[in-house]
Formats: sequence, C-alpha cells, structure tokens
Amino acid sequence: MSDIQERIAQIKKRFGAFSDWEDRYKELISVGKEMPLYPEEERLEKFKVKGCQSQVWLFPKLVEGRVRLAADSDALLVKGIIALLVHVYDNCTPQEILSDRAEFLKDIGITEHLSMNRTNGLASMLKQIQMYALVYQSMSQGKV
Repeated sequence: MSDIQERIAQIKKRFGAFSDWEDRYKELISVGKEMPLYPEEERLEKFKVKGCQSQVWLFPKLVEGRVRLAADSDALLVKGIIALLVHVYDNCTPQEILSDRAEFLKDIGITEHLSMNRTNGLASMLKQIQMYALVYQSMSQGKV
C-alpha cells in the first residue's frame, strides 16, 4: 500500500466513525485546527489558490524528490478540507500525487454536502496540488 493509500485509509477510518454530516463537519473543522501554523512570509498572492471563495494559501517545495506542502485558509471548513489534502499529499513524490484520483473526499461523504462554490474551490485546490506535482516532475526530468 502506498503512502497516499495508507493516509486515505486513516482518513476514512477517522471519518467513518461519524454517521451524519454535522459530526463530519465538526471533525473537518477539528482537522483544520490541527494543522501546523502556515509561515507568514509565504502568505503571498502567488501562493493563493485561484477559484476559491475563501482565501486559501498553498505553499509547495521539493525536498529530495518529494513534494512538501504547507497550507492555510481563512475559513474553518475550507481549512479542514485543505488540511486533509495536505495530509494525503505532503511528502509524496510528484508521480504518486499525479497517479491518485482524489476520490477519498467523496468516499467519506464530504463532497456531497458542499455548496457549488466550495466544490469548485475544492477542485481548484486539487488542481493546484497536481500542477505543483507536474512542475516538480518536469523539473526532475530536466524538462523545465
């Protein structure tokens, strides 16, 4: 089982303990509160995720062939969502990130209760993570 699949299994187990959306919602907010502090010096426009109704920052770096991610949001629910994405994709190789279909949020019942704007924002966050992975993969292959 890959790192990503193990992390997804942890998330499914954590959220599987809740039978209704309100409890999942509270847990999602709790996940966001567990995130490490986002570096203030990286709270820059170039790290904002475009297409999100809330402000979301996503800071990437490549360390020894692995994508490292830090993120933050000014909205509690969105912070929980980006926290889950960072938990799953942080410290993975670009190829691992690009190979994953990101179905786990649907599997744990998060996406079915999001507004259209939040759903679009989620898609933007995933797209941004995948774009960073693609750029880092290209860099490691000498294509950039």
